[in-house]
Amino acid sequence: MIRKPSLLMLTAAAAALSGVAHAIGVAAPAGGEAPPTRLGTAIKQDIATRDQSASRRNRALALREQAARATEERLKSELRARQEAAAAASAAGGQTAEGAQYDNLAKIYQAMKPAKAALVFEQLDMDIQMKVAQRMRERSTAMILAAMTPKGAADLSMSLAHKEVRRTRDVAPPIPAAAKRQP
Repeated sequence: MIRKPSLLMLTAAAAALSGVAHAIGVAAPAGGEAPPTRLGTAIKQDIATRDQSASRRNRALALREQAARATEERLKSELRARQEAAAAASAAGGQTAEGAQYDNLAKIYQAMKPAKAALVFEQLDMDIQMKVAQRMRERSTAMILAAMTPKGAADLSMSLAHKEVRRTRDVAPPIPAAAKRQP
């Protein structure tokens, strides 16, 4: 026959369970946290790794933002400088138009045959010759200088070298070597 447990036995069993539960509660750390497990440790490491990578991304984004701001400021200052230069150029509009005229003349003389260009070139004022020659390619200038008279070529060369042209100097033609030997 099965006997029913007595009330006293049930009370004793409940008291024993309560004592065991109380002992476990007393043995647990004060913070209420359970001792770390492998899974808990892995989760904490994963969270720490994610936090580090997020902080690196935030630093990289902050640096990019600073670089973008610096580039924007540099571009704004360059734009202001160009606008100021354009305003100064428009205020001195005669100088740029004059420069374009000399550029056009240089192109024209470069397109001509050197002998024909030299004939006309020597008739120009020395300042104009110099400004046009400075804008021409070196080879074209050299070919025109070669076709000019020695005096005209020397004067232009002196002007290009930023030396004062000596206009009073007359150059005597060189004496051939054969003429020097004859008594």
